Amino acid sequence: MINEKSIKEYIKTLFGEEALNVTIEKLGEGVQGAGFLIEIKTHEGDKHYVIKGLFPEGLEHDYPADRAGVFLLDLDEFKNLPKHVKAIDVLSEMDDGSIKSIGGGKEYYLLMERAEGKDYFNDLAAFAGRDKLDTGDIEKIHAMVSYLAKIHSARKDSKQLYWRKVRDTIGHGECLMGVFDTYPEGTISSSEMTAIEKKCVDWRARLKPKFKRLCQIHGDFHPGNIWFKKKGEKTSPLHAPVDFILLDRSRGPWGDAADDITALTINYIFFSINHFGKLQGPYLEAINLFYDQYINETGDAELFEVLAPFYAFRGVVVANPVFYPEVTPENRRRIFNFVNGVLDDESFKIEKVNEYIHKGSG
Repeated sequence: MINEKSIKEYIKTLFGEEALNVTIEKLGEGVQGAGFLIEIKTHEGDKHYVIKGLFPEGLEHDYPADRAGVFLLDLDEFKNLPKHVKAIDVLSEMDDGSIKSIGGGKEYYLLMERAEGKDYFNDLAAFAGRDKLDTGDIEKIHAMVSYLAKIHSARKDSKQLYWRKVRDTIGHGECLMGVFDTYPEGTISSSEMTAIEKKCVDWRARLKPKFKRLCQIHGDFHPGNIWFKKKGEKTSPLHAPVDFILLDRSRGPWGDAADDITALTINYIFFSINHFGKLQGPYLEAINLFYDQYINETGDAELFEVLAPFYAFRGVVVANPVFYPEVTPENRRRIFNFVNGVLDDESFKIEKVNEYIHKGSG
């Protein structure tokens, strides 16, 4: 489970000439991980430390970043509790097998490339002034659908990762329950908020047997993270008529295709509600085109049976007055109606979106 050779080299570097010999012995293991005893022989006597590793599946330890987060919190907090053993450092094993320290930081930052182009929010806003989609709008939808169909074709067999994605969509601090916790008092009644959460928990039970749907996802495929380039700029390997670059993949690389699809398509509904009070015009045309092409390319007819809790999360996001203060109370009510309506239906139906909007519970 651990790279003994590299850890010994790290210890020898840390202690320098003081370390005469280093041995590592497994102490045992529990539900979450295993512990190893490190014995360092020095001129002044033996020193003993313990190194711990976490098993990489389940209990939200699935990704290396999960395990790093656990240990960084340990490093910060062990010392703050009386009579607790002290944490010395957090170690990272690199691709080449070497070990380095990542402990001691008070904040962490991500350095990345700069995106060029305009985000898809610009296109969505422009739909309101048109009677129907133009050629460029259609090309962009085709490009996004083909991209999603391609990445979603990568599959993984892991019941735990699928269950985690459904669980996170409902209960993660960045997802439905966490977003609800940021709502200003009085935005929505406590009873309706609780009812939505309970409906999503019921949907979790319905989705758990569908773990074979696990596929590669972006994880936050919303318009602000999709930047279209001007024609003529460097294109991607997909050679689409129009091209885009993506930002901020998040919440894990594996999940249900419904996560990406609802992240984007909720915005056709959201923008149409804001402009017209219902789904119509280019927004209706866009969502129909999106689903028709996606189902045609993937054959994923089951998709409509799993969309509800993902739409609920995305609906709670766009209805949040902290994120979208310009939404009127009437239109915010329509979004909550949509959330309740789609959760109450057996499967999502585009032709019933306006019925959800105007007849949802609340």
